[in-house]
Amino acid sequence: MIELVKDDGLWTVTLNRPDKANSLTPEMLEDLAEIATAANGTAKVLVLTGTGKVFSAGADLEAARAGLATSDVWERLSGALAALPCLTIAALNGTLAGGAFGMALACDLRIAVPEAKFFYPVMKLGFLPQPSDPKRLTELVGPSRAKLILMAGQKLTADEALSIGLIDHLVERERLSETVVTLAADSLGATQSHVAGIKAMIS
Repeated sequence: MIELVKDDGLWTVTLNRPDKANSLTPEMLEDLAEIATAANGTAKVLVLTGTGKVFSAGADLEAARAGLATSDVWERLSGALAALPCLTIAALNGTLAGGAFGMALACDLRIAVPEAKFFYPVMKLGFLPQPSDPKRLTELVGPSRAKLILMAGQKLTADEALSIGLIDHLVERERLSETVVTLAADSLGATQSHVAGIKAMIS
């Protein structure tokens, strides 16, 4: 359900459970965390995307009830992504919801299709967000809008997400892969140390 394609320095990680809105099971989360850890020092660009019309609905419902919603694997995954010394791109093929927010927030760039929606209903569900998510969200959109998403439970359209800086670019679905290639090109053409050096200067 997690597919990994390595093409030289480009690692493409695809959530492939479209019949369940790419909701994440414990096994899928572990796989993602292991891939993110393994990419350190190897990948020049890592892309996260999904199949179907939803990027991810967050935790699988049954797994969430069994404790996945509060598992530390989410934080381990987002921490491993944030620590990567390469360019990371969340190519959001559709709606981003719940705990899946963390992996997208940990990426350097977020692009999305126009029909995507964005919501993180932790207040309604009675869970705390993963520890690093509110800080990363606030750094992108500011404290008031972070509260709008996390405390007021607002669902944002792709246009709204773009206007507040939650995502960086809107891309028609048929051009999503093409846009990823364009964004990745300069980093793939550089040495790993050059990619890591520039990222470290920004971070």
